[in-house]
Amino acid sequence: MTQRVDLATVMDRLAIDEVVSGYAVAVDDGDWGAYRALFTPTGRADYSSAGGIEGPAGEVADWLAQTMRLFPVRQHLIVNRLIRLEDLGGSPGDAAEVRADFLNPMRLAGEEFDGTVTSPNFVAAGRYAFALARTPEGWRLSSVTVHEKWRHMSA
Repeated sequence: MTQRVDLATVMDRLAIDEVVSGYAVAVDDGDWGAYRALFTPTGRADYSSAGGIEGPAGEVADWLAQTMRLFPVRQHLIVNRLIRLEDLGGSPGDAAEVRADFLNPMRLAGEEFDGTVTSPNFVAAGRYAFALARTPEGWRLSSVTVHEKWRHMSA
């Protein structure tokens, strides 16, 4: 590899990492416009392993907007990111895959009594499979699949 190809690969990896982090921030902040903007026009999301839906990113964003009202406090932690760039004979291509683990603590909506929150905490964890495509606007998600491995609720 040349230094130019190495630099392009590093820049792609940083840009892809930013998309994955942007995904977590958009979901946690309930910024469904930002969520939609992360996807290609034909992008899809699949939350079926976590009891959700699968479909076009716009439809899934609408579903998330409703569902996440149940969890007013949420914090996605996406770790152990394994990025695989398409390799075109030693040069980076226009497709990438990311496998990343997640830990997602949330608080269910509830009431406070004398400053004490009475709603339970909910934690889900598992692995994401992200597929990305290079577009004229930069890297975008072509698909996101959630593979939930476990969940826990506590008071």
